[in-house]
Amino acid sequence: MEIHKTTWPMRIVVFLLFVYLLAPVILVFPLSFSGDQVLRFPPSFWSTRWYSALFANSQVLKAFWTSLSLAAIVTVLSIVIAVPAAWVMTRLRFAGRDLLFNLFTAPLLLPTIVLGLAILIVFASFGLLATMHGLVFAHLVVTLPYALRVLAVSLSTQDRACEEAARTLGAKPLTVFFRVTVPMLTPGIVAAAALCFLVSFDEVVITLFLTGPRISTLPVELYNYVYNQADPLVAAASALLILLTLGVIMIVERAMGLGKAFVK
Repeated sequence: MEIHKTTWPMRIVVFLLFVYLLAPVILVFPLSFSGDQVLRFPPSFWSTRWYSALFANSQVLKAFWTSLSLAAIVTVLSIVIAVPAAWVMTRLRFAGRDLLFNLFTAPLLLPTIVLGLAILIVFASFGLLATMHGLVFAHLVVTLPYALRVLAVSLSTQDRACEEAARTLGAKPLTVFFRVTVPMLTPGIVAAAALCFLVSFDEVVITLFLTGPRISTLPVELYNYVYNQADPLVAAASALLILLTLGVIMIVERAMGLGKAFVK
């Protein structure tokens, strides 16, 4: 009975923590249906005018499609590069392997403002500023470490008996990789792809250094919009982005479950 009684205070504390953490996210939705001209809570009256204004804003829509295509390209490239790289890091033993792995994942430890400034200096000399391929290369610097770490963890927790059995039965290394290793790695690939997509789509600090009048992403466009004017259009865009994030998470969950996605 004492154990049962002590769980209720803990449940209340956990619930209050969840409310505290999710309150800013939840407040976005009522703000997005505000009919006021400026951001205020609670709204004086309700309206869907800002959703209509959002879909009528050509600059925001163009930035959205740029972010969507950029995130898709970066996700595919990250997975294509990270899968063989993670296999080399986890299956092969060579001098300096740990040092090389730490070097590849070092961007995760650097402040994004420092990383963005360094990318700006390098890309300026190669003419990659305000270009799509420049944004792809810059986002790869951020997303590759995430993909490499997730896939390395997934590979390190796999049972190698199936791979060894395939090799014993005469399968060639490439056959073992594509027909045994990759299918077993599918949960990790899905998790890494979802993470890379969300990181690339949401990246704003590094992208601010590289965008210009010719090309802009949705986070940068919303940042500039808030800088110039503060109305509920930003709340409407934020609400849709929250739903997009939840949609990606639900796809991963329905496909194989979040637990299986990160650890096989």
